[in-house]
Amino acid sequence: MSGGHAHGHGAALSASGRHRWRLAVTFGLTATFFVVELGAGVFSGSLALISDAGHMAADVVTLGAALVATRLAAMPDATGRRTYGRYRAEVFASGLAVLMMLGVAVYIVVEAVRRLGQPVEPTSGVMLVVGVVGLAINAVGIILLRTGAGESLNVKGAYLEVMADAVGSVGVIVAGLLVLWTGQSFWDTVIALAIAVFVAVRALMLGREVLAVLGQHAPAGMEPQEIIAALADVEGVADVHDLHVWQLTSGMDVATAHLVAADEQPEQAVLAAASAVLREQFNIEHATLQVESASGHGCQGADW
Repeated sequence: MSGGHAHGHGAALSASGRHRWRLAVTFGLTATFFVVELGAGVFSGSLALISDAGHMAADVVTLGAALVATRLAAMPDATGRRTYGRYRAEVFASGLAVLMMLGVAVYIVVEAVRRLGQPVEPTSGVMLVVGVVGLAINAVGIILLRTGAGESLNVKGAYLEVMADAVGSVGVIVAGLLVLWTGQSFWDTVIALAIAVFVAVRALMLGREVLAVLGQHAPAGMEPQEIIAALADVEGVADVHDLHVWQLTSGMDVATAHLVAADEQPEQAVLAAASAVLREQFNIEHATLQVESASGHGCQGADW
């Protein structure tokens, strides 16, 4: 006997979908400032500004992709072939954020090496003004996205991008001050390289989370052995096997399992009790459980 919950994927609202307006406001602010910062970087000759503008460009693409992904995730599937809907689009958007951040880090390093030995004199005044304005805009983005970052991998990717940009803005301010105080332009390159390292580290951390979801690992903080033990404690359950638990997208955990019911236990009661355990103890709303009789012919499921 198998059972579980019926779900209409197109009607559900994912974690990032609930914070879509935050993404939209941050996208508008970031896109506007990117144009300003890029122009200022070219005008002033500051690698720190240009590198931060490049990272800002990654923000614009990432936030745009996150917005598109939340829209796709909410769309119903007319083909009937996407049995899990389009929720994974949000995870792919997070993967794009990783690639963009790594690309920006590589660009900064290459540009820094290219500038070695070249007499580039960045305009410290422009660097300071743009850095302060950028930090203010990033602060607004951080405040907007902070709540959703704890619930959605998609929003977290955007949040980390904005956080990294805030660090970049601080770096631009520091570079501007050092150039102003010392008269040495190499500080601009040093700060730009520090920004590149920071961006790369944050990208790799987010990339690990994205790969964990795409690899269908157990969600962070959830131990499969604990789930098996909890299901085994359900009244009437004699054995638990073939448990699989994974994350469809942020805020949507999925599980399947085979339960062996004791001969004297009604299988429907076992199914209802086990579903309640998964829902109440592990926040797994979508569970597909197969209940087998202890005196039956055994499990006919797959061997993987």
